[in-house]
Amino acid sequence: MSGSPVSTHSPGGGEEKGPDANDEQKAQMEQAYQQMRRKMRMTKLNDDVRHKFMVLSGKGGVGKSTVATGLALSLARMGQKVGLLDIDITGPNLPKMLGIEGTQLHVEEGQIHPAIGPHGVKVISMAFLIEDPDKPVIWRGPIKLGAIQQFIGDVAWGELDHLIIDFPPGTSDEPLTVTQSLPNMDGVVIVTTPQDVALLDSRKSINFAKTINLPVLGVVENMRSYTIHGTATNNDGSPIENATIEVNGPAGEKILANTNSNGDWDVVLDLFKSGGGESAAEEMDVPFLGSLPFDPGIVRGGDDGVHRIVSEPDGVTAKAFESIVSNLIEKLESSDEGGVTII
Repeated sequence: MSGSPVSTHSPGGGEEKGPDANDEQKAQMEQAYQQMRRKMRMTKLNDDVRHKFMVLSGKGGVGKSTVATGLALSLARMGQKVGLLDIDITGPNLPKMLGIEGTQLHVEEGQIHPAIGPHGVKVISMAFLIEDPDKPVIWRGPIKLGAIQQFIGDVAWGELDHLIIDFPPGTSDEPLTVTQSLPNMDGVVIVTTPQDVALLDSRKSINFAKTINLPVLGVVENMRSYTIHGTATNNDGSPIENATIEVNGPAGEKILANTNSNGDWDVVLDLFKSGGGESAAEEMDVPFLGSLPFDPGIVRGGDDGVHRIVSEPDGVTAKAFESIVSNLIEKLESSDEGGVTII
């Protein structure tokens, strides 16, 4: 009869399950086997990676992905083995920012091999798996979280000094899933800008980390200031050497600047505010890692796939990242003495 369940009888009179039931059972066994293998790989990943930390922001648009890539490149320039995991399923941008968005991932023996970015940084991102970059990824929570577990457990990261995990804005399912999948996380880096709204959301991120007993490695204040440059000359074109001059700033404000022997000068302007990230860190009793300048080259580099650290390794932005990374390494090394385990 159409629609009736299928069954067969053994010679002894017992009833056997039909082929559909057998197929379902095999699928369940295969799924259980894959989950077991993934869990074993996660355990091995925990042993193979010396430091694992998250980059979080409570608000979008503060340059979190820019900071994550900058930290990865700065660490790699120091000779560290670095992996960069892009957990932003619906808006993955890291491959474009690193100039590797067209990379085809290699799969061998059931494991995904990361793409290789500048300075040897290993990168995994949803962007590598999307055929049409203009097509939105519309996934419900459980599917997203399953993808994140695959990114962690099914990737052949190898031995790393640092695994940096970049998240979408907010403090929801994604960071919780990662902390449960990757125990012994070193902590989180919080990215903010000087505006009050961004600082308000950053405090939420700090409190989120404290709630799940995850150390806050520090706060990074992005887009803090902008440096303008110029050369002061006399009427005859000769440089005004080693002098204090007046420069017209925004809204006609007079700003004092000092020239060098060539007449060159520079002035640092706070486009928004300054010190907000540092004040918030002090208020919340967490470390302040440093600040980054407002650099139009970061925007151009993100669009062109050439990060500012790659295009101008001795520039102001690269040096700012070096300072932040030095402070970060100090925090990570102190965590080696007694890390926190998330259960």
